Amino acid sequence: MKYTCTLIAVKNMENAKQFYHDVLGLEVISDFGANVTLTGGLALQTLDSWKDFIHKNDDEMIFGNNVSELYFEEEDMDTFIAKLSDIKDIEYVHTLFEHSWGQRVVRFYDRDKHIIEVGEKMNTVIKRFIDSGLSIEETAAQMDVPVSYIEFELGLC
Repeated sequence: MKYTCTLIAVKNMENAKQFYHDVLGLEVISDFGANVTLTGGLALQTLDSWKDFIHKNDDEMIFGNNVSELYFEEEDMDTFIAKLSDIKDIEYVHTLFEHSWGQRVVRFYDRDKHIIEVGEKMNTVIKRFIDSGLSIEETAAQMDVPVSYIEFELGLC
């Protein structure tokens, strides 16, 4: 068995495709109308067809339940945050903040209230700490990871 992708139901396919392209840079790989596959392992399914597939009615379809998210990583968080701030109707779960291990993240909703998290790539966090003057050992301690992880991400082993 092989994991293939994540599929989410959307109310408006064209709006969803535009959002994922404009905000996250995903491209359409295949478009079958009610089902669209995007780069990065994400598939979109129209709500009407999804309801039929799982034999549910309108009142059983719950958007915005805040119990899952689609996770993306970004090397250049500052540029991404600037791009995001130019999009007028983004609804934030929370704006950019830094976790205790140093990773900067932002969470927001797509047009159908699915949570999107964009986190700074971990090797970017490591490089930021090293560039700030922390040693490999100090970086590992700050991030609460083994020194071997830091060395691996830096290509030292």
